[in-house]
Amino acid sequence: MTTINLPLAGQITPYTLTGTPIPLARRDAKSFPRVVFAAAHVVADPLADNDPWLTPAIDWERTLAFRHRLWDLGLGVAEAMDTAQRGMGLGWAEAQELIKRSLAEARTRGDTLIACGAGTDHLAPGPDVTLDMIIRAYEEQISIVEAAGGRIILMASRALASAAEGPDDYVKIYDRILSQVREPVIIHWLGEMFDPALEGYWGNRDHLKAMDTCLDVIAAHAAKVDGIKVSLLSKEKEIAMRRRLPEGVRMYTGDDFNYAELIAGDEVGHSDALLGIFDAIAPAASMAMEALGGGREAEFFNLLNPTVPLSRHIFKAPTRFYKTGVVFLAYLNGLQDHFAMIGGQQSARSLAHLAELFRLADQARVLSDPDRAIERMRRILAVHGVG
Repeated sequence: MTTINLPLAGQITPYTLTGTPIPLARRDAKSFPRVVFAAAHVVADPLADNDPWLTPAIDWERTLAFRHRLWDLGLGVAEAMDTAQRGMGLGWAEAQELIKRSLAEARTRGDTLIACGAGTDHLAPGPDVTLDMIIRAYEEQISIVEAAGGRIILMASRALASAAEGPDDYVKIYDRILSQVREPVIIHWLGEMFDPALEGYWGNRDHLKAMDTCLDVIAAHAAKVDGIKVSLLSKEKEIAMRRRLPEGVRMYTGDDFNYAELIAGDEVGHSDALLGIFDAIAPAASMAMEALGGGREAEFFNLLNPTVPLSRHIFKAPTRFYKTGVVFLAYLNGLQDHFAMIGGQQSARSLAHLAELFRLADQARVLSDPDRAIERMRRILAVHGVG
């Protein structure tokens, strides 16, 4: 057993690791009973001579290698989403390149699951922004993804949240966009806990009333909607909406607090998955999905339930800083050689937060090599003056 001294409640306290790492194994998505996407992070280039808060610098080799790892585990890649720091360091120019590169990598593998975020983030919200400008912004991004051969995840729009005067404006925008897309899309309803600028989306701050508008849009265009990803961190709201979806339209859980039970489902239905936490716990998610597909529900919960406290910690308020925890775990697991992030976001969480993440990752069995994880944690401690 190995022990490391970690901060806890303002003091340095020994912690002894107990977790047995979940083994890596290649898996085929065909063995999974659910459609499963991991929203993938971007690896920064720490050697670039740039202004980290202003100018993204991406390590393309490591970024794309991470996507191959997810595919090897049988998981799909949700590309250029908020986990990739879209709108928090990753601009549309970089997102375009990321989408094109990832789609090209996917084509080298044949039958690979990938979908890409298209939104309006190149259009800054402001008093002069009109609905027609928002439509054109969506159309521009969608055309780029479709031209590259990609499926669309229709991202929520900060510009629309700012410009809309009520539910009818959302209906107008989504009617226009959904009538034009080539293939069925995944609509993404990202709650204000993930992005405060999206409060009141669908024209109402009451999520249940907003849900009515969203469901009306989906019902009117069900043939153009593969599913909806709901990120409200409320299993009750997700289940309520799931039960009202038109037949054939999937619910993709974005609930990083309650994903295990939502994916398992109930007597009425289940959720598929499009989750940022699956970036961080990919081996556990992969093995759990295979177990569920094999009818071994107890094993499914035994694998995923210990990861839920870790996920709730990573996604704790302010939730938008969850990307820091995702990247930190990638660093601990040797998937990148540094803990640097675009936008300087490695500074968004405290040392105490990272220390608790380390403990919970061990207990969830997602530290792939405990000795390496300890050595890397000690580097972070040393930078913070903890010997």
